[in-house]
Parts: sequence; structure tokens; C-alpha cells
Amino acid sequence: MSLTLRVLATDQNVFDGSADEVILPSTTGQLGILPGHISLLTAIDIGVLRVRANGAWNSIALMGGFAEVDADEVTVLVNKAELGSSIDAAAAEAAFQKASTVVAGMEGQPASPEKLKAQQHLNEARARLQASKTAD
Repeated sequence: MSLTLRVLATDQNVFDGSADEVILPSTTGQLGILPGHISLLTAIDIGVLRVRANGAWNSIALMGGFAEVDADEVTVLVNKAELGSSIDAAAAEAAFQKASTVVAGMEGQPASPEKLKAQQHLNEARARLQASKTAD
């Protein structure tokens, strides 16, 4: 028994295939999905989706959206997504360091749209970096 996983971004079909297990980065924490899981609709946070297929784990960086689980089918609709295996780890590390520096420079400043945007860029850079390092 396996799951059918579809990861769809606004501009592309990122993943469409079978999976033995899926771990989603929901807004309430990590959510593990195995065959036979109850029906579910959840919000997806910026983070890394992990999928186990044929004994190997693969990662996909997700940039927020929704996921639906129904009858062993997992459909993930996101704003942006990228396979961990296609992310340049060195470039992801550099982007993460740059975003960290920007956020650190805003420490102590009052909340502003610029500060929120900088934090979002940091979260996205972290997700891409984690996905690049956990790709098999």
C-alpha cells in the first residue's frame, strides 16, 4: 500500500508519484502521513516536505500553501516549491547567510513591512538550504 503524492506550484508540477511516507511542514508542526491516514486539510508553512519512496528520502522546499489528504492521495498546493536535488547547496548557503545578516541588522527595530519581508526571505532561504542538504 502506498500514497500518491502531488506537489503543485503556481507555475509547475513539482512532484507526481508514489510515496511510502510523507512529512509535511504544516503551520502547527511536522505532520507525518502514512497510507490509511484520515482525510485532512491543513495549511503548509515555509519549510521542507520529506518524501520516502523505495526506501530513499527526498526533500522539497515549500513556500507556503495547503495540503489535502484523502483516500491515500496527498495533494500539496503551494506558492513555490523546489526539489532539494535541484538546489545548488553553495548558493543556498550564501542566500541564507545574506538573509541572516539582513534580519540581524533589523534587530530591535519596530515591526515594519520591510522587517516582515526580510524574515520571510530568511525562512525561505532556510527551507531551500535544508532541502539541499537532505536531498538523497
